[in-house]
Amino acid sequence: MRPIAVRRLADEVVTSDVIVVGSGIAGLTAALGLLPRRVTVLTKTTLGGGSSSQWAQGGVAAAMAAGDSPHLHSQDTISAGAGLGQQAVIDTLTHEGPERIRRLIELGARFDRDDDGGFLLGREGAHGRRRILHAGGDATGAVMVRALVTEVRRHPGINLQEQVVVHDLVTSGDRVVGVLARVGDRTVFHRAAAVVLATGGLGQLYARTTNPVEATGDGLAMAARAGAQLVDLEMIQFHPTALEIVQDPVVMQPLPLVTEALRGEGAILVDDQGQRFMLDVHPMAELGPRDVVARAILGRQQAGCRVFLDATQAVGARFPQRFPTVWEHCRNQGIDPRCQPIPVTPAAHYAMAGIAVDGVGRSSLAGLWACGEVSSTGVHGANRLASNSLLEALVFGARVAEDLGSATAPRSVPLSTSADDSEVVWREAGSTSGLELAAASHQIRRMMWDSVGLQRQRTGLETTLEALGHLGRNLPPQPSKARNLMTLGRLVTAAALAREESRGSHFRSDFPSSQKRFEHRFFWTYRPGTAASWRTADEFPLVATRPLVNTREIA
Repeated sequence: MRPIAVRRLADEVVTSDVIVVGSGIAGLTAALGLLPRRVTVLTKTTLGGGSSSQWAQGGVAAAMAAGDSPHLHSQDTISAGAGLGQQAVIDTLTHEGPERIRRLIELGARFDRDDDGGFLLGREGAHGRRRILHAGGDATGAVMVRALVTEVRRHPGINLQEQVVVHDLVTSGDRVVGVLARVGDRTVFHRAAAVVLATGGLGQLYARTTNPVEATGDGLAMAARAGAQLVDLEMIQFHPTALEIVQDPVVMQPLPLVTEALRGEGAILVDDQGQRFMLDVHPMAELGPRDVVARAILGRQQAGCRVFLDATQAVGARFPQRFPTVWEHCRNQGIDPRCQPIPVTPAAHYAMAGIAVDGVGRSSLAGLWACGEVSSTGVHGANRLASNSLLEALVFGARVAEDLGSATAPRSVPLSTSADDSEVVWREAGSTSGLELAAASHQIRRMMWDSVGLQRQRTGLETTLEALGHLGRNLPPQPSKARNLMTLGRLVTAAALAREESRGSHFRSDFPSSQKRFEHRFFWTYRPGTAASWRTADEFPLVATRPLVNTREIA
């Protein structure tokens, strides 16, 4: 391989065997599995903080109960995926999941148990069994992250770099060889034979989201710019029940999640006329698939009604102990959910969209792996089954580490100091102010919510695609939150425009039915400054470097 040049890239070069970008459950699981190799973990907040994993309330799904099985879990996952779920990787998830849960328990994670010592299992939408494990009531993600953070900090061989903003992948030829990161006013080139992106989702692409402010899709945008294959970009899941609060129009403030486990315990949805409307919408009522419930709530809102989740009978006085996180959010808004219904609204929650990867997390670019929400394994299909995301992070974070520990994993990257060989040059910051970039981000998020949200149609998608292109031409060229959001907005909108049907989380009011000819995944590559091209296939190629075929341009 030709040596990579660093003279014009950065102020400093740091070399590792593997770089993990992100410190949620997927990234931390991968980092632990990579020992004893030299691993550097880069996170733009503190270790474990700011990740969607930390915020996850509902729980983690696994077939741990008598009467349940990985096969039954797999069947429910396939059904929720609306024809796009990939059976092989789903079977991997459901069969390996229980063992990954047991290993996490060995690290100190304590899941809620009943009086007999068995797991206190809940049920959520589209699950046929009670198989949702909880920890701390509704603090499951935080408990899981805490166990992993404690273990990671025990290993001095893991180089932890906090408050680091990663801006771009560095490529040499057709291979990823590291990342560029900003630490204060310095640019650092982190060089490695393997990069693992575990940067989470893109919920902040939307004006209403349950995701933390850090969920701006940075990893997906970086991979897109580097030419990695992407997939299922139109598939964004909207959670039906976020707490409806007054938001600052510019600040990227998340809406507190009102966990689906409440509906699993019997809480019901009612409008401001007291009507329990889900009984007429789906046979499973409030426990129907998330896309169905979310659109039903939106329909009531569009009719001029407010919507509430009423847990006064199902949970009542037990609320503070059973759902302490939601209790705290409600009390902060002056709501007592023991005796008052909770005002709720749909919000962007999870991206099935992601970097296309195979069953061990390999992307289409040599040297690049991905796991967690930034990746797309095919597990979730067109509509993620509730509480499968934390399990996916555990299972595929571990599988990435196992693959990188194999004999075929790359071991070193030659280094040169000649600028002539460099293929990536750092772009100096322009004069655009932070306020101007914040205003641009708000404009993008508002457009995406209005036209590329729960309901989509051609005119709105085309108008948004054009507006995003115009906005992009006026943004400074250096990496920024606004530029990442603009890039992702164009990709999601282009994908939504291409899928002329309704399926799972993707609903087109001008094409309200599913079409057999679209019962496959859409794979994409991004060409900055020109267009996105896409191809379709029944499954992602097992060889990550396989070239794209059957592409066409979307202006």
